[in-house]
Amino acid sequence: MRLSYTEEEIERSLALLRVFARAFKSISEHSIRDSKEHGFNPTEFSVLELLYTKGPQKLQQIGSRLLLVSGNVTYVIDKLEKNGYIFREQDQNDKRSVYAKLTDHGQAYLDEIYPIHAVRMARAFSGLTPEEQTQLIELLKKAGIHSQHLLFR
Repeated sequence: MRLSYTEEEIERSLALLRVFARAFKSISEHSIRDSKEHGFNPTEFSVLELLYTKGPQKLQQIGSRLLLVSGNVTYVIDKLEKNGYIFREQDQNDKRSVYAKLTDHGQAYLDEIYPIHAVRMARAFSGLTPEEQTQLIELLKKAGIHSQHLLFR
């Protein structure tokens, strides 16, 4: 494990962090605006988006996929269920596992609003060419995996 870095490497890393944080904030504002426009907080919208794009999810997996603590997941699921967007269903093969699924109402609502959200996200990233977008995805995955790996050293 490398323990020493040049001043130039340190400065470049700090600049990268600042640029990354500003870009993330700017781009995520588009998604936040969408969620609020449709009456959801960003976490609720993220849960709905996950269920819409990936299908039913175990409650335990929702938290880890969206980087949420379990208390937040329960609160958000309760609220979305109360408002008729999702429902819980027990796994028939594993009675300890519970899935969150979109209701027909939730599916229909996301069918209506998600295409608009997707276009807005495409617009937010339109400053990059398709090739640059693909490259950025790969670079961010690589940086994230490496950084996560370092946490456990």
